[in-house]
Amino acid sequence: MNLSAIELVIFDCDGVLIDSEIISASILIELLGELGIDIDLSYVQEHFLGRSFPSVVIDIRSRFGLDLLPEFEDNYRHKLLSTFEDELHVTDGVVSVLEMLGCTSCVATSSSPKRVKRSLELVGLNQHFGDRVFTASEVKNGKPAPDLFLHTAEIMGVDVRKCLVIEDSISGVRAALAADMNVWRFMGGSHLNSVSRSVESNPPGVQVFDKWSKFFDIAPELKNNSASVTNV
Repeated sequence: MNLSAIELVIFDCDGVLIDSEIISASILIELLGELGIDIDLSYVQEHFLGRSFPSVVIDIRSRFGLDLLPEFEDNYRHKLLSTFEDELHVTDGVVSVLEMLGCTSCVATSSSPKRVKRSLELVGLNQHFGDRVFTASEVKNGKPAPDLFLHTAEIMGVDVRKCLVIEDSISGVRAALAADMNVWRFMGGSHLNSVSRSVESNPPGVQVFDKWSKFFDIAPELKNNSASVTNV
């Protein structure tokens, strides 16, 4: 990978910028349990991580023969955002990376527009991205399809080969690879504490790291060494 050619870093949101996946997984497990569907965190990691809510609904219908009513999603999102107000925080060290990044950055997420907007506001990251936030609602197919990343690159006006995607989920990693983009897997979120961080457990050629303090050790070319850095 020629890191000096990177013009755009595309960050996933949940589990990458914010340590939210453990919260959303816990709420989903609880609400599905009330409907008689017994799953655990490992199941969520394997089947739901990085996927949009409509994809989760389809999976539930296929695997458990249950159609989730619109009220379920409304209840889930209400409870999730309410919990975020008190418990949401950024992943440790990501702010420093954003402040020192020497190229343009943006967000591409499977979250709903309302959820990602409020999430970034709550943790103070909205100032780093402005309107450079893209969601799965803007494309036909969510991750692991490449649609969202291709859409993001097109809107940002950057060649896919000059994009670096930071993802936490295998679904997101596969989407980035399918878009012919460079991709790293960040595994520092609390929801991945029990998941193997070995290179062998990830798709071939994908850089794996679990601390943001390692970001510029891996990619010094992406660091802006001036005294004050602001993403534009």
